Amino acid sequence: MADMTPVKHPMPEQAADVRNKNFSEVALGYTEETAIAEAKRCLNCKKPMCVDGCPVNVKIPEFISLVAEGKFEEAYQKISETSSLPAVCGRVCPQERQCESKCIRGIKGEPVAIGRLERFCADYHMAHGKSEEIKIEKNGHKVAIVGAGPAGLTCAGDLAKLGYDVTVFEAFHVAGGVLMYGIPEFRLPKEIVQKEVEKLQNLGVKIETNTVVGQAVAVDELISEEGFEAVFIGTGAGLPMFMRIPGEGLSGVYSANEFLTRINLMKAYLDDYATPIKKHNKVAIVGGGNVAMDAARCAKRLGAEVYIVYRRGREELPARAEEVHHAEEEGIIFKLLCNPTEILGDENGNVKAMRCVEMELGEPDASGRRKPIEKKGSDFILEVDSVIMALGTSPNPLIKNTTEGLDVNPRGCIVADEVGKTSKDGVYAGGDAVTGAATVILAMGAGKKAAAAIDEYIKSK
Repeated sequence: MADMTPVKHPMPEQAADVRNKNFSEVALGYTEETAIAEAKRCLNCKKPMCVDGCPVNVKIPEFISLVAEGKFEEAYQKISETSSLPAVCGRVCPQERQCESKCIRGIKGEPVAIGRLERFCADYHMAHGKSEEIKIEKNGHKVAIVGAGPAGLTCAGDLAKLGYDVTVFEAFHVAGGVLMYGIPEFRLPKEIVQKEVEKLQNLGVKIETNTVVGQAVAVDELISEEGFEAVFIGTGAGLPMFMRIPGEGLSGVYSANEFLTRINLMKAYLDDYATPIKKHNKVAIVGGGNVAMDAARCAKRLGAEVYIVYRRGREELPARAEEVHHAEEEGIIFKLLCNPTEILGDENGNVKAMRCVEMELGEPDASGRRKPIEKKGSDFILEVDSVIMALGTSPNPLIKNTTEGLDVNPRGCIVADEVGKTSKDGVYAGGDAVTGAATVILAMGAGKKAAAAIDEYIKSK
């Protein structure tokens, strides 16, 4: 019989006034005893809606049943049947909007902590699992993957398991994409990302770093000259957006992309690294999504007083509730229903303040959220010495500008169908390069669908 405790077992965490001064992981993970207890809350439904809520269709009741029996390695293997990155998904997926939102236990209490249990299984495997030589019979076909982020790595892993000779081309010096440069160490330790990458390499996936496709080699050349029979484009959306207000060119104004890349990939928070970032006293983060929370919490750890400036209210914040909660606990100040109109500089061209205006919410707009309307005469000055724009991103135009016959939409995103097929024969795409900035798990789901479609395409030739 299931344990009918109405709430999840809490996840141990670093204390807020301690963690906001370091980059160590905030959440500390379940113990074996807690994981078993939480797993016993699962009702093991005959029609598991939680699986439908997962973009990669992890066999959730099955792996949780194994956890409840103390069969942790078997549970990990069950997850791995459909997910290439369990340790990542257990940490950064918005489970509250996906699998856990469908959990029957959530009707009269809190859903089963699916994400926490997935993380536990992955961490258990990393600590206790034995490395086994994986023998996969090659099928003699070659596929190229452009971009070593969540979409590309998932597509690569699924194709490798099917026997394909897979090569991933990555522009940065390390694989992982947004998992490495975008998500902070305190949410997703980079050592864990690299262990997941190594797991794919053990399947035979080859990774070529420092290779900018569209510059070093074109997509067309991969097919016509390098012998690849299909190409998957999973290059993400790394081109930052700005407000186009006066003062955005001042020293001390960053895109969240640049700020987080310097910190996460280049270790700018460490004094002994060669890529330091200037430490500011008062920082404003413009935006209300997960990236804004990440940037704010990083700035706090660098010693600044930090403000989140967002033009809508708390109910409209697009960030995960857990990230907002953690940010508030760590002392970040939320300036909601406010919008910047100008960034002010000193005589040396450095940021000294930001002019803002108060907002109020009107009728819902096309996104379904209430439209923010400026309150006349409500201008005020927020004294800051740095501004970080976390307003979203769009795909870099390099691929589309160097690939003949590849259709893109007005936002610069590659046009692809539900399985990732593009307008160009043999070329598939998925993740943020197609949808614009979205979640890790949705990108993984796109990579998974594309791998199956590529397999069908090559077999039909």
